[in-house]
Amino acid sequence: MDYNALADLLFPRITTVPADIEAGYPPRQLPEGAKVTRIAPSPTGFMHLGNLFGAIADERLAHQSGGIFYLRIEDTDQKREVAGSVETILNVFRDYELNFDEGAVLDGDNGRYGPYRQRQRAQIYQTYAKWLVQQGKAYPCFCTEEELAAIHEKQAEQKENFGYYGKWAVHRDMPFDEIEKRVDGGEPFVLRFRSEGSLEHRVKFNDLVKGAMEFPENDQDVVLLKSDGIPTYHFAHVVDDHLMGTTHVVRGEEWLATLPIHLQLFQAMGWKPPKYIHTAQLMKMDGESKRKLSKRKDPELALDFYQRQGYCVPAVKEYILTLLNSNFEDWRLANPDAPMEDFVFTTKKMGVSGALFDIEKLNDVSKNVISRMTAEEVYTLLSAWAKQFDELFYALLTRDPDYAKAILAIGRGGKKPRKDLAVWSEAKAYMDFFFDELFQPDYTAYPENTLGDVRQILNDYAGVYDPADDSGQWFERIKALADKLGYASNMKDYKKNPEAYRGSVADISMVIRVAVTGRQNSPDMYDVMQVLGQKKVLERLRKAAEN
Repeated sequence: MDYNALADLLFPRITTVPADIEAGYPPRQLPEGAKVTRIAPSPTGFMHLGNLFGAIADERLAHQSGGIFYLRIEDTDQKREVAGSVETILNVFRDYELNFDEGAVLDGDNGRYGPYRQRQRAQIYQTYAKWLVQQGKAYPCFCTEEELAAIHEKQAEQKENFGYYGKWAVHRDMPFDEIEKRVDGGEPFVLRFRSEGSLEHRVKFNDLVKGAMEFPENDQDVVLLKSDGIPTYHFAHVVDDHLMGTTHVVRGEEWLATLPIHLQLFQAMGWKPPKYIHTAQLMKMDGESKRKLSKRKDPELALDFYQRQGYCVPAVKEYILTLLNSNFEDWRLANPDAPMEDFVFTTKKMGVSGALFDIEKLNDVSKNVISRMTAEEVYTLLSAWAKQFDELFYALLTRDPDYAKAILAIGRGGKKPRKDLAVWSEAKAYMDFFFDELFQPDYTAYPENTLGDVRQILNDYAGVYDPADDSGQWFERIKALADKLGYASNMKDYKKNPEAYRGSVADISMVIRVAVTGRQNSPDMYDVMQVLGQKKVLERLRKAAEN
């Protein structure tokens, strides 16, 4: 076989050679130890937790080593592409503050190692594909879908491995004359890799998460270029990761089965493969057993779920770091106020088995993250969420920003800040009693033993309430009212002899709380009343006394 003639027959318009391509992709000039990583999603319109899981690992590995983190769009499968998906991808990573040093942008590319969209790189792939043909490492296959289905059926009957290999690779050794006749006749073909592998041989490999591994060698003649001249993932990512200088590839462990193919292709091209980091699959408990997170069953797999619910970006990122690195939680406990970027991310602390996703754990992390924010930060993030998802609440928040911030400042700061909010969608119910438009008091929530005294308690308290009091003076007035009405002002006295009292100061406080907030549970009442102001407090005491 004259492989040069075959290459010219299959790729008559390709005049570039690998050296021409390589000249446009010089080695990166980076500090020693710097890592080059990439996130390479397909533009299918669905961005999921796994995308973010891998992207955070990529970003940390690159940026904490002084390296490069870039975005590549793997758009070789046009059947699955959804209009506007690239914009969605860019928006998601922008929202999660994962900043790319280079890669695809909305209107083109940013960086000298592009194009960063694979469909724009067809000539590059075809140049290398032509070179493989010239080396006798690739050949055209004219099999139709029906012929491939027939091969599959025969393999099933004979209980042999499925695929296109060995004796089943029917077009592998087709004579040049027949190939020429078919090509000249316009018959479509794919380009296949001529594998020299055997399942009897083993490939040794060291994964940075899973450690030393062994696989059977690849024996399949996989497709490199589809009939439209666009590459498969296998071929495209090998070419791109080489040219773009990728040093570390983070991807899900579901790709382990294809690793022998990829290592074989790197070897055939004469290139050093990147280091691979195969991350554990995201799992969840389903009853007593674990299962993989499912697009169909689990809304929390989709990233827009977190936006709708109002999870703040730092909380989601911190929770993912707890899944990615087993020592992150201990680090956070020791460094409660440090930015998460100070955490030293390492592949050595990544889990080998499935990462268990727990929404309740995420909520706990989120409460902690929000509790460390200032009222100003909470207001900014909350109002931005409400603007998109709750217009009425947004109008109330922004009508008087200082009032809203004062509400959010209650219990904030100090060694033990309140942890009321996990998601912004909970804020409306948490804050509703501060706004007359949302205030719906439950006057049935008074303590049962106070029901005959409610009106007197409220009227008497309204007569002594003074907004100028500090918190100590404020509580002394409540204790004095308790004594006046036959309630114990000292809880120890009440616990020793409850029969001697109508109730305790806690009951008096609860009557005032229900009247002012409409509920039994609320933030610190002194602070609440300071924010509401004298006029509003007295108005609510009066209305409650009349009911």
